[in-house]
Amino acid sequence: MKYIIIVVVFFSLTSCSSQDLKPVDQNTNPEEQGGEATSNFYYGADLSYVNEMVDCGAKYKDNNGIEKNPFKIFKEAGTNMVRVRLWNNPTWTNYSNYEDVKKTISEAKAEGMKVLLDFHYSDTWADPNHQEIPAAWLNEVDNTEVLGDSLYNYTYKTLNNLSKANLLPDMVQVGNEINAMILQHGELKATDWNRNSFLINKGIKAVRDISAEKSKKIEVMLHVAQPENGLWWFDKATKNGITDFDIIGLSYYPKWSTYKLDNVGTAFKTLTSTYKKPLIVVETAYPFTMEDADSAGNILGSDSLIDGYPATQQGQLDFLNKLAEILKSSGGEGLVYWEPAWISTPCETQWGQGSHWDNATLFDHNDKATLGMKFYNTSLQ
Repeated sequence: MKYIIIVVVFFSLTSCSSQDLKPVDQNTNPEEQGGEATSNFYYGADLSYVNEMVDCGAKYKDNNGIEKNPFKIFKEAGTNMVRVRLWNNPTWTNYSNYEDVKKTISEAKAEGMKVLLDFHYSDTWADPNHQEIPAAWLNEVDNTEVLGDSLYNYTYKTLNNLSKANLLPDMVQVGNEINAMILQHGELKATDWNRNSFLINKGIKAVRDISAEKSKKIEVMLHVAQPENGLWWFDKATKNGITDFDIIGLSYYPKWSTYKLDNVGTAFKTLTSTYKKPLIVVETAYPFTMEDADSAGNILGSDSLIDGYPATQQGQLDFLNKLAEILKSSGGEGLVYWEPAWISTPCETQWGQGSHWDNATLFDHNDKATLGMKFYNTSLQ
């Protein structure tokens, strides 16, 4: 999510209480539990925050008001993919590191959901305005060959370690919202496509090598923020030798896009038809209310609303259903909701107590699943 950095450098510097999520049954193989998606369309949830929220005392309730493990709530709702972010060495938080990601993947696979692993290749948030190189690689920033080896080795080692735990993901993002050149330091520079292509292809090669060695299909996604940027970025990338990828990944937030809901399908269709690749929107969200549950100001305000889609639970559900419909008719193969579980808790960000997203989660301010959760299963609507 690119825009939250403007408001927060995320995330909780302290946790308030501890509550363990359900462990994986040690008598089963988690990797084998991640079965085929129940449809040809991925209905996904980015649950990168959920472990932190549970440690902060969050309780999650399904549509019937029954408190449950959040992974089970999403699975029972019809979710078939979980996305999770990974930072290299985030010393400012105890979350989105390898151990936290390992826990999330374990939970997701225990519930039979596919996993999309999102390498940020940074110690903090990577997005179109921030592609800060990990501190451990800083002295390599101007040595593309050496930096490429570090990126390859890190990607390979991470996936190899996950394989040893029977937790290999089904898809891997080589970078997060990589509109700008990856692995920079300080103020963003213009993209050097020789450098950028070399580095991205190193990450892709690490995924391909693990996939071959482990005889496990792992699809490679390249992820750009906003459809209008996807149009020029994939043109530049493919002309500069970045061709060995499987899926086009996009963030789509109408608030920050030049494409509105009534014409975004044209951009999706252009991308899928031009590159003959499936497309997944891996980040989107819509408010179910304009009320703020805490002192942490909400990022999605009234300027995020679309005519005909009010800030209500029904409006949230209608937006998701419409976007999924547009995707399916344009060659899209999935829609992932960004941070549906980042509800308000006593924990703090650097700018306030609570969540900056509490009005756009898939849980209301009483921690009960919103109508938007029914997006995952149209038979429940």
